[in-house]
Amino acid sequence: MEYSKIVSVTGLPGLYELINTKSDGAIVRSLDDKSTKFAASRIHNFSHLESIEVFTTGENVNLAEVFQAMEKASGSLPDAKDDGAIKKFFEKVYPYIDFERVYSSDLKKMIKWYDALKKNDVDIKLTEPEPEEDTQVEEEEKKAEPVKKPERRKTEKVSQSKQPKQTEKKKTEEKEKKESKTAKKTKPAKKTAQKKK
Repeated sequence: MEYSKIVSVTGLPGLYELINTKSDGAIVRSLDDKSTKFAASRIHNFSHLESIEVFTTGENVNLAEVFQAMEKASGSLPDAKDDGAIKKFFEKVYPYIDFERVYSSDLKKMIKWYDALKKNDVDIKLTEPEPEEDTQVEEEEKKAEPVKKPERRKTEKVSQSKQPKQTEKKKTEEKEKKESKTAKKTKPAKKTAQKKK
């Protein structure tokens, strides 16, 4: 089982393996009882463990880093019901956690999640980003190619200069037609007015 496929689902206890995603939710399998269920995205939110960070006294660290420190520590996990023992455990294992911003409920959740991951033999490691060497080589090749300037054609300039003149001529012709039509319309009106007198 891959660490990158493990998610936490709001409203559902424990951790889940992401089986498949759909537009309206996801199919997940519980790490505890292996039951598979559909979780609707309108009700539940999904958080990949890879994306969860923990507050520290310095910069935030990924949850996987805390899990790896727990893995390296010797001894058993503290009882999840004893807040004092949990805090002492994390002070020993990862002393950089900011205990003012990381609540005891979060520490308990980390203990439970770590236990579930170990029971299911999940290798706790972040997925490595794809190497950027291929993209760097392509970028260097693009830089090496000389950039060609587009050729300017004289015929294009001539045709472009003629087009505005043609449209101007059309506009003036249209104006003249409109003026002559309005003049014709007004003349009969005058004649009728003269006949009435």
